[in-house]
Amino acid sequence: MIQAEISIYPMATRTTSTSFYIAKAIESIKKIENLRYEINSMGTILESDDIDTINKATKEMIETVHNLGINRAEIIIKIDSRKDKQVRMEEKVEAIKKQMS
Repeated sequence: MIQAEISIYPMATRTTSTSFYIAKAIESIKKIENLRYEINSMGTILESDDIDTINKATKEMIETVHNLGINRAEIIIKIDSRKDKQVRMEEKVEAIKKQMS
């Protein structure tokens, strides 16, 4: 299972808010097969069993932001690729919560 966190920071927008661009980027990946995603306040978690699907979603999100007129964006991507067992993003969070008192 592969999870990736992508954070996109559009630069030189008219205001300090970037939520419009981020929303459109997330909308652009809704129909990609074999992809699950979850948004959080600092980025979007992508999940698939195929790195090509993760790459496709990443590319789509970046291109969407550029197609909205943003000429420059900073993108941070973290990837967790695990081959020994299938662990979904929710299970990873639950494992951490179990360790908390």
